[in-house]
Amino acid sequence: MTAGSLEGKEEVRSQKSGVRIGGPAPVLVLGLGNLLLGDDGVGLCLVEKLAEERGFGDSVEFVDGGTQGLALLSCLDERAAVLVLDAIGLGQKPGTVHVLRGSAMEQLRARRASTAHEGNALELFQTARILGHEWAEVAVVGVEPANLRTGIGLSVEVEAGLHEALAHARQILEEMVQTYVFSNSR
Repeated sequence: MTAGSLEGKEEVRSQKSGVRIGGPAPVLVLGLGNLLLGDDGVGLCLVEKLAEERGFGDSVEFVDGGTQGLALLSCLDERAAVLVLDAIGLGQKPGTVHVLRGSAMEQLRARRASTAHEGNALELFQTARILGHEWAEVAVVGVEPANLRTGIGLSVEVEAGLHEALAHARQILEEMVQTYVFSNSR
């Protein structure tokens, strides 16, 4: 079978390399936010910086989801793992980096949305689950915002947290690729 003969979203892997020939990338990195609302754009900044690093090949897809909400449902289809990058207001000091995995994700469900699209992110994943989407893992890396008012650019506090947030995102992404791409191709 050649790559040109693939139909639909069928996925084929080389047995030697584990490289994906068709279908969506098994790992999705989804940046959320609004660049016009100050620190709300931190997720978009993080996804851009992480995508620039390269080295993940076609096993990872980087998506600037902006504030599209439910329009992103198709992006979640057929993924093994999803890493969300976003502004997350949990009432901590601005610039604090939050890493939510496993049961820590319940923190997001237990409180009201603090950013314009945050409720939409939760709604997106809840709706996707209702429609039958399942992932082996969903993780969130976010930065506590200081300013969610109209204006372009991140606050000094959020800028200070970027390096740490990027380091956490990179580590989680490397773990996801190792777990859901390379270990599945053997």
